[in-house]
Amino acid sequence: MKPGIHPEYRPVVYRDKGADFAFLTRSTATSDQTIEWTDGNTYPVIDVQISSASHPFWTGKQRLLDTAGRVEKFRQKYARRGPQER
Repeated sequence: MKPGIHPEYRPVVYRDKGADFAFLTRSTATSDQTIEWTDGNTYPVIDVQISSASHPFWTGKQRLLDTAGRVEKFRQKYARRGPQER
């Protein structure tokens, strides 16, 4: 890699406040906020709205849509009928 043209790659804490979940990883993202991690060091912290701790797919709380039932309801409701009698 060419020196001096890439952003700094350093440890960063991503925090999901809604789920009270945080994890330390490496990233080029920057933040003015910092947090003291369990190892005693201070790292920049980036707040996210959703993470694996709060996303319905990963928590198993996702709603399954009954698409087949909806399609059938639509077809029955708007099915072409023969000529209408007046």
